[in-house]
Amino acid sequence: MRIGELAKLSGLTASRIRFYEAAGLILAVERQANGYRDYPPEAVWILEIIASAQSAGFSLDQIRHLLPLGSGNWQHDELLDALKRKVAEIEDMQKRLKQNKTHLLAAIRNIENRPADMPCSDRTKWVLDRLREEGAVVPARGKTRRPAAS
Repeated sequence: MRIGELAKLSGLTASRIRFYEAAGLILAVERQANGYRDYPPEAVWILEIIASAQSAGFSLDQIRHLLPLGSGNWQHDELLDALKRKVAEIEDMQKRLKQNKTHLLAAIRNIENRPADMPCSDRTKWVLDRLREEGAVVPARGKTRRPAAS
């Protein structure tokens, strides 16, 4: 099939397909006498796999190593390992995002609840002190917190 039909079937642009071909993600195709590329039918599902893998966060280099060498030569163990690693990466990212969200919400809460009768510079210090107490801000390296004078 020609690239226009492949683009239509895969939902990708012709330039994206040519990019994947140049990157070695799909097999180089035979050119007909008129110079047109002629793609095999399995190119559709290979492109679907590539697009899905990219959406899942795999790099093109990772995808290249996971794709089968031919239409039926999947490296199942390597594929499963890579998928499990990607799930673990996503879980780690979700933990970091949850922590980031918690810290941002703490900042919002403390900024909204800062004492209005303090000068601006003192309010900033007040907010940062609250954030440090909550663990939302890490003190600068080499700085230790001293207890407040009574």
